[in-house]
Amino acid sequence: MSCDAVAFAAVLWLTAAPEGSATAMIPEHAVPPPAVAYEPLFADILKRAGALKVEVEGFRTARKPVTDAFKRAVGELAALDMRGHVTLKQRGTDGDLKCILKGIAEDLPLKLQALEAAGDAASRDAALREMAYLLNDNVEVITAPPAPPV
Repeated sequence: MSCDAVAFAAVLWLTAAPEGSATAMIPEHAVPPPAVAYEPLFADILKRAGALKVEVEGFRTARKPVTDAFKRAVGELAALDMRGHVTLKQRGTDGDLKCILKGIAEDLPLKLQALEAAGDAASRDAALREMAYLLNDNVEVITAPPAPPV
């Protein structure tokens, strides 16, 4: 299966699930997050995606304008996600995560463009919601335990 197909399927699956459900149903002591989540690159992705999600929620509730710093941070996160994809590809490991990170890296700029193009409050809120879901997915795919082989 191509990376685009895997990434698309994962984003759909994670978007359909209630927020936080990927790890909420698993007791913390039962299944630790995969080791990759502790590596500096992936820990940085987690930190940045979480912080950006908080900012997006602030934009939604306070109706604040999107700042240039936010736009830069989204671009930096997309670059880190692509770097994570390349790192995993070079290792030849974790096919699903590798593909999902590539999909997120490609989707972040598109979600930002949709946000910038939003002409009214309803479309802006929808674009912010989509951005929040994608940022949440970015965290959950890295911290979710690996699926058992099929």
